[in-house]
Amino acid sequence: MLRITKITDYATVVASYLARWPDESHSAARISERLGIARPTVSKILKLLARDGLLLAQRGAHGGYTLARAPAQISIADIIDAIEGLPAGLTECSSVPGACALEPDCEIRGNWKKISLAVRRALADVTLADMVLPQSLAQPVVMFAAGKRPPAGAATVSGAGAGGSG
Repeated sequence: MLRITKITDYATVVASYLARWPDESHSAARISERLGIARPTVSKILKLLARDGLLLAQRGAHGGYTLARAPAQISIADIIDAIEGLPAGLTECSSVPGACALEPDCEIRGNWKKISLAVRRALADVTLADMVLPQSLAQPVVMFAAGKRPPAGAATVSGAGAGGSG
């Protein structure tokens, strides 16, 4: 299974927290205390998000961080790019040309680029406004491949060409 890094995961948590109160300024200490994420980690995340223009930093006694844009205008792809430093790709060659020694002769590179683009579009379609909406954990969403049947009772999101309800 493909996974994002822990710091990127924490960055989505921090940014979602800020999205709940977009008009308030939040200190790293307050965010750390409320979310249970170590203060140095929160500080690093805030600096990276601010450097990429997703947050505004206000210095001083009443300073802190606020979102630079409305929560509906900041996508999960934006956050991943800010933390990872590059547009996200599932393989090195799908995000950074020339990074793989096999690239010149690789027959599947184009397919990895296609897959990476589909994942990127999905991440770009989810905003911080979406992240703060309550979701039921009682009925998990299950992704399934074409021709595969989801577990009984699971909410489903079918892939391209997948059979089943979605």
